[in-house]
Amino acid sequence: MKHAGNDSCEWLLSDGRFPGYNTWQPYGCMMHKYTKSDARMCMHYISYWGGRNHITFLGDSRIRQLYFEFINLISNKEIKSHKAHSDIHFQDEQISARVDFLWHPMVNISMYYVYKNWLFSEPGTRPNLVVTGSALWCIKVNNGSEEALENYKVNLTTIVRYINKLKQSTKILWTLQEPVVEEKLDKNRSMITNEQIDYYNKAVLDILGISESKLWKSPRLVAQGLNKESEDGLHLSKNVLYLDVQILLNMYCNNEMNYHDGTCCNTPEPATTLQIITAAFFLVCLVSAIALLLYRRKLCRNGIKTRTENGPRNGQSTVPPETSDAVFDVVTSLAKLGLIMAYFYLCDRTNFFMKENKYFTRVNFFLPFAYIMILGFFFTEKTDKTSVMHRDQTDEWKGWMQLVFLIYHLTGASKVLPLYMHIRVLVSSYLFLSGYGHFTYFWTKGDYGPFRYCKNGCRQWVCYWHMRKNGLRRVLEVLFRLNLLVIVLCFVMNRPYQFYYFVPLVSFWFIVCYVTMAMWPHVTQPSVESNTRHYFYMVIKFVILITVISLFYLSEVFFEKVFLTRPFKGMFVMSDDSIHEWRFRWQLDRYSVVFGMLFAFGYQVMVRYQLINDSHKENLFSKHLSWISFSVGVLGIGSSSKSSRRFREDWSEFHLSPLQSAVEDLGRIGLSFISVLFKVQ
Repeated sequence: MKHAGNDSCEWLLSDGRFPGYNTWQPYGCMMHKYTKSDARMCMHYISYWGGRNHITFLGDSRIRQLYFEFINLISNKEIKSHKAHSDIHFQDEQISARVDFLWHPMVNISMYYVYKNWLFSEPGTRPNLVVTGSALWCIKVNNGSEEALENYKVNLTTIVRYINKLKQSTKILWTLQEPVVEEKLDKNRSMITNEQIDYYNKAVLDILGISESKLWKSPRLVAQGLNKESEDGLHLSKNVLYLDVQILLNMYCNNEMNYHDGTCCNTPEPATTLQIITAAFFLVCLVSAIALLLYRRKLCRNGIKTRTENGPRNGQSTVPPETSDAVFDVVTSLAKLGLIMAYFYLCDRTNFFMKENKYFTRVNFFLPFAYIMILGFFFTEKTDKTSVMHRDQTDEWKGWMQLVFLIYHLTGASKVLPLYMHIRVLVSSYLFLSGYGHFTYFWTKGDYGPFRYCKNGCRQWVCYWHMRKNGLRRVLEVLFRLNLLVIVLCFVMNRPYQFYYFVPLVSFWFIVCYVTMAMWPHVTQPSVESNTRHYFYMVIKFVILITVISLFYLSEVFFEKVFLTRPFKGMFVMSDDSIHEWRFRWQLDRYSVVFGMLFAFGYQVMVRYQLINDSHKENLFSKHLSWISFSVGVLGIGSSSKSSRRFREDWSEFHLSPLQSAVEDLGRIGLSFISVLFKVQ
């Protein structure tokens, strides 16, 4: 099969394969699955911007099947298909769509006059898309004779000149004939063989291949892959018709709707001003990095030559100063980042590289995970830390979670309900660990910002900023570390901040944790040692935090009023100016960070009053108690999975409940004690 350059529309109409049952993958591009609402939105959008939705299906009973499948997808009412050797018309004023079927099963004088009448009519009355194809009736009526094939070629050649003249107003899509299942055909159709169909398809390719019409070849491949589903061996099955209509809608709508998973027939987005500025910045960094590299090499060579000939001069050093090294490191790092972003842009926002839809298989999901897990056994490290859920331990857990998230999105596993629910539990666990870690840090360090250094006119601000361990610097470093890649991707890819939803979610809850700890009165480990009343202050803070979160959840108006306030609105809305995605993500795990902070607080209290002692490598609890905690953890985490199988439609509401969040978090706490169980001396 030949493919025309980088024309993704040609790829869509020409070739593809079945990666799985009833899943069609076009060659080199991604195909969006259109629902009824998507299809109607496309029609409405085209008419809103002054376009026309006048589509005509012209041909035999197979084309009629395609017609009924198409109108049932765009119509709010179910339209029963029926056998009719006559014209059929459909119109929907709500979406300004007119779809006609014209019964012309043979390429003869009647089809000739259809094209001729269109040519001599007003351009506004012509259909803007014609889906046509014919051959089976010619084979059947003439018993597959060679003379009929020659007549077919002559008639098709006569029609071609009208097809070419209609190119300005009408797009002609000629469908190659799908193969038949010969053993299922009735006796009166026995002359319709796949050999005869190939002769007629070859005639179409020879005659129309150089015309202004588009040859639609992929339905033949789709039917060939699912031909066993045909009931009578001739007509197309439901699955074949569904895939054919999906291909048709991707050709018709993708360039108008700009779905992220619909790159077929979609013109790449034009570069915005911000993207051009970003590209120019990285280009300057790249040129500067090359110039600095050449300059440093020249300087090194000259320095070596000078030392060889004359020896080093008094006190002079050929080593670049520290400031020069720092500038060089920053510029070269930015240049490398720019090259990586350029590669991302070429892959994701252009047709330079071919693309495919994500297709989930268990092998694709578990194989990379198993590979990295086996590889990890050869790179283990010991730690001297003995505290429960210490930094080394939680960082490793987070690393594995991020790996699972990456594989999950890369393989399209969100379509598999059990995996989707387990990933939701892992996201909640990640936020739980974030709350635990950030609370522990602020509780231990007790420094929340420059406030105590600004009492005397901020004279000590410079000294404070250069201190490695200060609260404000910690906050900015964490936010920078979390958001650098995402913000650069937003600039380069022209995508909203919420498009990469996980980082905004983690960043938001980190700020919530910081504000909770930083607001007056400051409660820290040293403060509670000097005044136990501060424990009560911390409890009050938790009560206030949970109350505020509950208010945001219960009042959608209040939620939108706060998060849609400028200048913060841009961080919480999608490209369509909707905040629905952010609210959905936010409310799913709204208590996870709080429960992580509560667990860290309880742990610090227990250590303070010597209820537990984790300063040694011995077991904290008896093996029986640890096994009980671990079992409770498994049951807590498993409750979500069990419930998700029972309540598929209501799982999100089930996961939203505070009780279920508490059960899952208790499960995580219980699972954490497996590390306690296997402590070694």
